[in-house]
Amino acid sequence: MSTVAQLQVGESLKDIQLKPVSRLDLIKYAGASGDFNPIHTIDVEAEKAGLPGIIAHGMWTMGNLAKLFTEYYEEGFIQDYSIRFKGMVFLNDVITLKATLKEKQENLLRFAVQAINQQGNVVLKGKVVYYQY
Repeated sequence: MSTVAQLQVGESLKDIQLKPVSRLDLIKYAGASGDFNPIHTIDVEAEKAGLPGIIAHGMWTMGNLAKLFTEYYEEGFIQDYSIRFKGMVFLNDVITLKATLKEKQENLLRFAVQAINQQGNVVLKGKVVYYQY
């Protein structure tokens, strides 16, 4: 797809597969976001909280989802973005990001978005409203 404007309802943007989640990714995100909850970076603390290991920040996953639209930055911008967290993302998970066009209305394109782990489980789903210039 060369432009987002060429998409028809029901078509999808090109999926993006992230590299496996690393501890360093989460440490860097903790520093950038100011979210130093140790369940995201320290195994023992995650286990004390009843988790099988550290988990990615939900907002780390949400932020990565915006990468689906990076290719189209000259055509418009994300005007609105709402999501629901559906599952946890663990170290070494491989997340695939997806966006499907659900509605076109003048300059607004409404997408259903989701992040899916390597087992096919949806870990995040939501909606993006993209404003096209």
